[in-house]
Amino acid sequence: MRLVLGQVALLTGAGLLLGVLAAIGAGRFVNALLFGLATTDATMLAAAAAVLALAALAAASVPARRAARVDPMAALRE
Repeated sequence: MRLVLGQVALLTGAGLLLGVLAAIGAGRFVNALLFGLATTDATMLAAAAAVLALAALAAASVPARRAARVDPMAALRE
C-alpha cells in the first residue's frame, strides 16, 4: 500500500508544482489585463493545492487497499 501511495504522492507533487507555477504565470498575465486583482495570493494557492493533494490521495487509497489484499504468490502465478 505504501508503494502505490508513494507513487501517487510523487506524481501529485510534480503535478502540483507545475500547476502552481502555471497558475502564477497565468495570474501575472491576467493581472496585466485586469487591475485591482491579487492573482498571486499564496493562501489561496496553498489551499487549492492541499485540496487537490487530498483528493488525489483519497482517490488512490481504494486501489492501494485492493492491491494490498492480493496474495503475492497468487499474483505471481497469473
